Amino acid sequence: MIDNILANKLQVRGDEYLGKLTSRQYMTMVAIAHLSEGKTTLNNIARKLGSTKQNVKQIVTVMQKKEYVDVVPNTEDRRAVNVIITEAGKQVLYQVSEKGILFMAQLFKDFSTEELETIWGMLKKLYRFDGEEQDGFEEDSNLKVDESQKDDVTRILKEFENIRKNQRKERKNYEK
Repeated sequence: MIDNILANKLQVRGDEYLGKLTSRQYMTMVAIAHLSEGKTTLNNIARKLGSTKQNVKQIVTVMQKKEYVDVVPNTEDRRAVNVIITEAGKQVLYQVSEKGILFMAQLFKDFSTEELETIWGMLKKLYRFDGEEQDGFEEDSNLKVDESQKDDVTRILKEFENIRKNQRKERKNYEK
């Protein structure tokens, strides 16, 4: 019960923060970006998100209408399709990613690094209650970025790092 309330609150706040994409659309695009080329089937995306194929299909359909993704035949399995991120989708993903990083910084501002590691460990334990491991997004993204986007990514990550440093300082000052 509390997990649904928290998930709904985070989704609503995330949607407000992100703007052009909903939280679910954003995470779906991130999942696609972290799957190998040719492996971006609805089933694989759903598995990565801990969701259902039907739910992912609904999200993909909406994003396809916005021209953020396209659906192409899977060369290995004629019954399956691959979802690819279009150029327009890549642009919106990069724009929204900065907002997503800043949202996460705001969301976790009162947590120490140790607390975040503890939460992450606990969430992974909860996820695998049924024996299924959560594979996360540890692998590198397969999205190609041009030079200007590389500079943006570096700037965004540096900004996130600075925000976290300032939050740690504020927490230490508050605790004194």
